[in-house]
Amino acid sequence: MPTITRTTKETDIILTLDLNGSGKVQVETGIGFFDHMLTLFASHGLFDLSISAKGDLHIDEHHTVEDVGICLGRAISQDLGDRSGIVRTAHSYVPMDEALARVVVDLSGRPYCVFEADWHTPRIGGLGTDLIHHFFESVAIHAGMNLHAHVLYGRNDHHQCEALFKAFARALDVATRVDPRRQGVPSTKGTLTA
Repeated sequence: MPTITRTTKETDIILTLDLNGSGKVQVETGIGFFDHMLTLFASHGLFDLSISAKGDLHIDEHHTVEDVGICLGRAISQDLGDRSGIVRTAHSYVPMDEALARVVVDLSGRPYCVFEADWHTPRIGGLGTDLIHHFFESVAIHAGMNLHAHVLYGRNDHHQCEALFKAFARALDVATRVDPRRQGVPSTKGTLTA
């Protein structure tokens, strides 16, 4: 269960993650809607997640969101170790009322992020919608994850974002499970590092 700390002139973050948890969550970033999404992520993925983040919110929320993404990605990578025995790839579709999101992940060790969402407003609560893409990209890079996240349709940005975070949680939960039939890492190369 790794604990990641990140202290800069912009943020001070302590994040602990257990991918094999039970959905225990304690999140405080100072951005209410972001806390809501991270809580949904941990709860629906059955991850134990603790985040204490203090950022320069008097400027805006960019640095806090980005650095939480960096820390979460690093925690995922550390918790996976050499990735032996994991399922590795998974996908999930999650509806939220009129919205539908799809997330596909490959814990390949090679970071890449494809993100598609049409937002109707510039903000959801205290979170700029442009930062949602940036968050997922930061997680993917630092987790060594190929991540494809799509909001397929929806009218309400809150619903669209909620479906996206839940789909990410469910896909990551399946991809990180151990397959009892698997010996070593799930790669013909014999390694899952970049």
